[in-house]
Amino acid sequence: MWTKELFKVEKPIIALLHLRALPGDPLFGGSMNAVIEKAREELNALQDGGVDGILIANEFSLPYEKKVSHVTVAAMGRIVGELSRDIKVPFGVNIVSNPLATIDLAAATGANFVRSTFTGAYIGENGITDTNIPETLRRKAALGLHDLKLLFKVNPESDVYMAERSLEKITKSMIFHCFPDGLCVSGASAGSETDSSLVTRVKNVAGDIPVFCNTGCTKENIAEKLAQSDGACVGTAFKKDGKFENFVEKARVQEFMQAVKEYRNTL
Repeated sequence: MWTKELFKVEKPIIALLHLRALPGDPLFGGSMNAVIEKAREELNALQDGGVDGILIANEFSLPYEKKVSHVTVAAMGRIVGELSRDIKVPFGVNIVSNPLATIDLAAATGANFVRSTFTGAYIGENGITDTNIPETLRRKAALGLHDLKLLFKVNPESDVYMAERSLEKITKSMIFHCFPDGLCVSGASAGSETDSSLVTRVKNVAGDIPVFCNTGCTKENIAEKLAQSDGACVGTAFKKDGKFENFVEKARVQEFMQAVKEYRNTL
């Protein structure tokens, strides 16, 4: 799998670097320098703790915009640029709920991969979301991003499909029409445990496309999750007390990655 080539390990752990609120966001604290320095601290904690990759996302830009503001894209570009000399592992970017802007940001920053809700139509607290995968893939091609890996969310957190379909049908259609490089299976919200049976159902029809457990991994359950998947995206588990709003702690990262290493030794 391409994951082994990029991350140099079996079943990689991609850590989520959750940026604090940015200019224009309701929760913004007023200082970009403070956001950058906190991001640098958390980046170092994640890398020193032994993660295999980093996904930089505007997770605290709540509530998420359907069409992201220019200032958010600019702010994220600046942050990634400021952090670039410190990034030691493969990295990705994600502007939440905005696939097209995510592709543009990847082009500007040299990201290795992106993760987003690229396909489907959903309904939730933010109203109705209708994606546009033809536009997104054509932008990727137009920008010459042939090596950029796209991780598709099969079932996005919080929202639900407007038309009910089985995960198997969604996955097969996504693969046939949209060419995902990876598939991410989620729980009900950020930090919520992903049902292992859902991961297995997607894995059974994914062929040679890697499947990631996208939410709710902990040091206690990571062996079970990796047994069903090809890797995991992890954010909340690395934070103090395992709470979304808290900051990353290096010791928690090390403990988690030790559990991962012990599992990998059984492969």
